Amino acid sequence: MNAQTPGFVVAIPARFGASRLPGKPLRLLAGEPLVLHVARRALKAGAREVWIATDDERIATALDGAGVRVAMTSPDHTSGTDRLAECARIAGWSDDTVVVNLQGDEPFAPASGIRAVAALMQDGETVMATLAAPITDVETLFDPNAVKLVRDGDGHALYFSRAPIPWPRDAFARDRSRMPDNEHGEWLRHIGIYGYRAGFLQRFAALPPGRLEQVESLEQLRVLEAGYRIRVGVTPEPFPPGVDTPEDLARAEAWIAAGHG
Repeated sequence: MNAQTPGFVVAIPARFGASRLPGKPLRLLAGEPLVLHVARRALKAGAREVWIATDDERIATALDGAGVRVAMTSPDHTSGTDRLAECARIAGWSDDTVVVNLQGDEPFAPASGIRAVAALMQDGETVMATLAAPITDVETLFDPNAVKLVRDGDGHALYFSRAPIPWPRDAFARDRSRMPDNEHGEWLRHIGIYGYRAGFLQRFAALPPGRLEQVESLEQLRVLEAGYRIRVGVTPEPFPPGVDTPEDLARAEAWIAAGHG
């Protein structure tokens, strides 16, 4: 573990019933369950504990001997945050425990990125943190599936959106087919990995859905609407795409076949 990174745990939500890829955690990648690849990434990052929060015994069985712990959580949770909050209660983590939420469909998440989220929490005051990556092409900037964010001078999120933010008025009035010059601002794509204090994770899960959250379909906006701050760091290395569809799974197979992963 990096000497600058505090002790942390990783929790991986793994729901069996994914709409676009049913049974996703157990889909085979290079002959092994997808969720096992994700768990190994968390272990490689140096977490003191790695937990899988799932609702299906088949997922628990697939992780036998993997060196991770399993929290059997309710099948009725509507979000990964709710599932992780239950996992934290099952695990008995103290309120100040740093919990990294690694999505269960990220088999190539870099260990350095996992550690980077944990490191953002080391000041003892940050209750939630996440990562972003620079946007370098205009297609990503205008893609509603790529979540953008803006942050303040201290590195805290001001807003997350599916729209291009910030909007360079004069540059885009002239031409929207290419990225504006860097002098016009900073464009960041959100990476869906989070760090929490375990106590705050419980508060977050108890908050009612926010208005902006429902408009943008972005759960993290609930935190900003409630008056909390989210610290944002730039990822130390790229996060390859996750697996959400059969096509993504085929690309992941090709990535491993090419010697990556």
